[in-house]
Amino acid sequence: MYEDKIKNIIQASIDTKAAILANGEMIALIEQAAAQIADAFRNGNKVLLCGNGGSAADAQHLAAEFTGRFYKDREPLPAEALHTNTSFLTAVANDYSYDEIYERAIKAHGKKGDVLIAISTSGNSKNCVLAMKEAMKREMLVIAFTGQGGGTMKENCHLLFNMPSTDTPRIQESHILVGHTICELVEEQLFA
Repeated sequence: MYEDKIKNIIQASIDTKAAILANGEMIALIEQAAAQIADAFRNGNKVLLCGNGGSAADAQHLAAEFTGRFYKDREPLPAEALHTNTSFLTAVANDYSYDEIYERAIKAHGKKGDVLIAISTSGNSKNCVLAMKEAMKREMLVIAFTGQGGGTMKENCHLLFNMPSTDTPRIQESHILVGHTICELVEEQLFA
């Protein structure tokens, strides 16, 4: 009954990933991001990640790949999704504003040379944009994972991964693909 719909969903995911594969600039950007993140870890810095909803889950997923393991049994790499401390999150949202949660976390934890990976399918999540602006002030490397247009996040980052789609599930699937690729390359560069 749903066979055609299922095939169409899978094909849409394949088509989005094929567009990434065919984009030489995106491939070069993945290589550049991995090298810069590996350098940050080598220099004793950390990776901080943020997002909302499914993008928060993706941020937590990628942080776990760095701190746990990807393919290799190795030392953990310092990475943290900024929403995992629920007491902090709810206090700041209640006492200040939900828009300020990640900006305040960057003020608390972000240092020069650290990396911020901000994830938003629209590219317009205000709490991510404020965190990115604060990270730029602190001379952190700011990487944005967005959908096709890049939204307002495209103006507030060093490296932009704007996936070639406007469909939220396809964007999120591509975020994990690119994130996993970066994790694998970072691990290979640091633990060859």
